Parts: sequence; C-alpha cells; structure tokens
Amino acid sequence: MARFWVCLAGAGFFLALLVLHSRFCGSPVLRKFAFQISWRTKEIPYRLDVGWPKHSEYFTGATFCVAIDSLSGLVYIAQRGDNIPKVLVFTEDGYFLRSWNYTVDTPHGIFAASTLHEQSVWITDVGSDFMMLWLHGERGTGPAKFNIPHSVTVDSSGRVWVADRGNKRIQVFDKDTGEWLGAWNNCFTEEGPSSVRFTPDGKYVIVAQLNLSRLLLVAAPPVGSIGNCSVIGTIQLADQVLPHLLDVSGKTGAIYVAEIGAKQVQKYVPMNSYFPSFGS
Repeated sequence: MARFWVCLAGAGFFLALLVLHSRFCGSPVLRKFAFQISWRTKEIPYRLDVGWPKHSEYFTGATFCVAIDSLSGLVYIAQRGDNIPKVLVFTEDGYFLRSWNYTVDTPHGIFAASTLHEQSVWITDVGSDFMMLWLHGERGTGPAKFNIPHSVTVDSSGRVWVADRGNKRIQVFDKDTGEWLGAWNNCFTEEGPSSVRFTPDGKYVIVAQLNLSRLLLVAAPPVGSIGNCSVIGTIQLADQVLPHLLDVSGKTGAIYVAEIGAKQVQKYVPMNSYFPSFGS
C-alpha cells in the first residue's frame, strides 16, 4: 500500500513539473502530452516515441502529409496555412533541418525518393494552379471504381493497394496490367481507410482511419489471393487527432503519422527498439 502512494505521489510531481515547464519555458511538451496520454495499444508491437521531434514549435499549420526518404534519413512534412512554411524537413531522429514555401499552395500528399546521386520530393498540390493530364477509373462502388481514393502503395509482389476511403475499402491491382485483384472491406465498416503503407518486412499493412483517430495493424496476405482483412491490433489516438496520411521508414520500421487535428506529426517505433529520439 505504501508503494502505491509513493508511485501516485511521483506521478503527480512529474505532471506538476510538466505544467510549470510549459507555463514558464514555453515548452510544447504539455501540448503533445495532452494528445498522447490517451493513446493505447492492444497486441501491437509499436510504442510512441515521446522525444520526436526535438522541437514541435515548427508545426504551425495543419499537417496533412509526411514522407520518409529512408536512403537519406530525412522526414518531409507538408502543412497547410497562411504565411507559414509549407514543407518542413527533419532528420529521422527528430532534428529540424530546414523549411521552404516555394510554389506550394495547398499540399495534400507527399512522396520522397532518392538515389545515390539525386534527391526527389513529389507533392500533391490541390490548390488552384494545376493541370489535369490524365484520369483513370471512375466514381462508383463496383470493382475498380472509386469514391475518394486517398492513398496508394505498392507491395513487394507488385500489387497496388488503393485506400478507397469513400467506399470504406482497400482495392488491389496488378501494377503492370492494372487487373483488379480484389478488395478488403470487412475491416472498415465504421470508417474508410485514409492511408495505407506496408512495414519493411512486408508482414503488416498499416492503415489510418481519419475520423476515428485510429491506426490499424493488418496482416499482409501472401502472394496470390488477398483473402479477407485481418486486424492484428490497433492504436487508438486521442479524439480529434485525425490521422490523415502516414509513412513508414524503410530502415527502422518507424511509423510517422501526420495528424491534421493535432497539427503535428508523431512517430511510433517498433517495440524491439529503444527510443532513439528521447533525451539526446
């Protein structure tokens, strides 16, 4: 019983320090803590990296998307808002490097890819200054039809996975022929998927559900039939965090989540790793 009261007193003292530090030092810790304290996991091999990024004050708008350049170890984040940097660049361990606001109006998605000789960043800009070059598919509920297709990724077998958010399903296609290979909808009866990515080992699919403020860890199917969706675990975020798009590091397996409600990006690391960003 004495141990219980000692632990309780210690927890209260720690919380009081957080409040005082936030009040007098302008620290973003308390703001992040309010969003992170209610997250919980169930049979899921990830944990929140509370030390990422080192300084969250660079998040000054609605963080719509995030992309990982695993070759260079860089994290690109695009945010919306007036008179703010639209793209932020961090290292994977949380250090801010630079920002820019050139030619970007209303970023919605971002993709980063590098070779040994060149870095490339692609941004989906839904502002007024764009041109439609081509369009594939049409609106509808049948196979190969879409309603708010929101995220695309390709697995190691050459299958293209599309988060068909409005139809509450993920559709799968052959990347070379475009053949429709099937769809998952049994996991998304409450809310459609807003983002889909694979873990580096190809064993799991990480799915974001925007309005539920939830991440799903889904078992990836073997080569061949995609079968039915099977949820292995969930990460329940705080209300109104609104995870929009996510990306996964090809080196560390860390998950980076762009949250438009919380106006921040959070990092989740595999349970078998340490907190590389905390206290360093």
